[in-house]
Amino acid sequence: MGILDFLKTKKKETQLTSFLPQEIYEAGVLELQDIIAPSALKISPKQLNLGEKIVRTFFVISYPRFLSESWFAPIINLDKVFNISIFIHPIDTAKVLRQFQKKVAEVQSQISIREKKGLVRDPILDTAYQDLESLRDNLQQAQEKLFDVGLYITLYGDTEDEIDKVESEIKSVLEAKMIYIKPALFQQEQGFKSILPTETDLLEVHSKLNSSPLSSIFPFVSFDLTDTKGILYGINRHNASLVIFDRFTQENYNSVTFAKAGSGKSYCTKLEILRSLMFDTDVIVIDPEKEYQALAEAAGGKSFDISLNSASHINPFDLPIPGEDESPSDVLRSNIINLVGLFRIMLGGLTAEEDAIVDRAISETYALKDITPDSDFTNVEPPLLSDLELVLAGMKGAESLVQRLSKFTRGTWAGFLNKPTNININYKFIVFSIRDMEDELKTVAMYIITHYIWNAIRRNRKKRLLVVDEAWIMMKSEDAASFLFSLAKRGRKYFLGLATITQDVEDFLNSPYGLPIVTNSSIMILLKQSTVVVDNLQKVFNLTEEEKYLLLESNVGEGIFFVGLKHVAIKIIASYTEDQIITSDPSQLLNIKRAKEELQMSQGL
Repeated sequence: MGILDFLKTKKKETQLTSFLPQEIYEAGVLELQDIIAPSALKISPKQLNLGEKIVRTFFVISYPRFLSESWFAPIINLDKVFNISIFIHPIDTAKVLRQFQKKVAEVQSQISIREKKGLVRDPILDTAYQDLESLRDNLQQAQEKLFDVGLYITLYGDTEDEIDKVESEIKSVLEAKMIYIKPALFQQEQGFKSILPTETDLLEVHSKLNSSPLSSIFPFVSFDLTDTKGILYGINRHNASLVIFDRFTQENYNSVTFAKAGSGKSYCTKLEILRSLMFDTDVIVIDPEKEYQALAEAAGGKSFDISLNSASHINPFDLPIPGEDESPSDVLRSNIINLVGLFRIMLGGLTAEEDAIVDRAISETYALKDITPDSDFTNVEPPLLSDLELVLAGMKGAESLVQRLSKFTRGTWAGFLNKPTNININYKFIVFSIRDMEDELKTVAMYIITHYIWNAIRRNRKKRLLVVDEAWIMMKSEDAASFLFSLAKRGRKYFLGLATITQDVEDFLNSPYGLPIVTNSSIMILLKQSTVVVDNLQKVFNLTEEEKYLLLESNVGEGIFFVGLKHVAIKIIASYTEDQIITSDPSQLLNIKRAKEELQMSQGL
């Protein structure tokens, strides 16, 4: 016998109170009702005191003329403790039709009497007549059925204030949809028994609903993120449907991915890149750990190593060609502002006086190369960092700046910035690797690369995805974080989607630009999290307790996928071929390497 069957047989015997310990001891039997019953019960007109909890039951008394689809979802998804019971009692159609015939005649008679008296037509009566006729036709044709429906909600709280607050919240949500609830005054005991899993409707407060509006109450709605176009992100863990989505159909094309190390964030991103390339999307990656190089080679892309000893160089003084809606003066001014931000990062901060000196020196450095706000930037030769150093050397008060800058022009770090740009990014897939860059310069490198990419994007507008892995590195600097945020805001204008990925959630969200980047992202992916950061993520993403524990207990490649107001539990999946290309698992990579070596040996290579 199941628990529900047992409770049904015992419902007449079982009271909402428990035996005293002495009575249980004397009886010598501990039954199920003794275990599940509360320690004490107090029944009041407006609520119950159930052990240490306060319980209050409500019922729905009125519905609007039309009920929209999933109108009950905001209540179901509230992060509160409550029970809901929906009792559906079918009504005999033949009996209803007889009553309808009488009711239709009454309404028609009232309309006729008003017409004979010459009164203005009553829209309420006209609407009621049309609704009755329409429903009667549907019932006669068996397209609809009628039901007595009881909808009861029981709230739980530790204090009356807590219950009042939740009650007010639920009422405001429902009354906005013209649905009204009332507390079960002097019937709280019956109300509580009605929400127990015993299928007993003791309140019997019913509203008549036909099939269509009744179906809108059905609470077990599983969100799908399956679109007619887009790429496959994974499998919906709730119902095994496909999570197919196109980021370029949203209000912005940005995404953020938060995950602890080893939880599959890079794997997920590589999979999206591989599938996006098939949909004519250009992809650019800033790669701090050289994880994307193999993927670039397999997909016919190009990988550039950016380091002190690298043969690839980017000149931060490069200027983009102004677009149709841009003037050369605006482009030059914007570039100067970005360069001042770069020097703040490079030189460990600038005083107000130094900031002004650097700003003026950059303008004069461009002028030395005949680059002014009125110039044509098409064939200009941009200056180098050493040109700026010469200008600063001739300016009063710039001695400290020249000394600090010399490390980048003539010192240990001279091979990094002080050379003309010599890379070509006219490929579908580009990777900038900064793994071999000194840690002190990684923020500088990422800032320069993103600035260079931004100039290239503005020069030629097309569908692109920019992936910034380990974005927390940029978030450590306010200037770098500010520039990343500007990309998130302005990228849509140039058909650019920005994907920021990080394992250091605290550093990312503690930045003043962290949360704004999140709010400017249409897609959010949360994979397995550590206990240290999950509480912070719960606040930022308004997660329920169940979703919080889902993130803590997820396996590699599992988490929650957010798009707008919808989110689903997702499992990232790849085909065998995709997995062989994108995996970063050391054991898998070793096996792949051994397999290649064995194949070469067998072929006599």
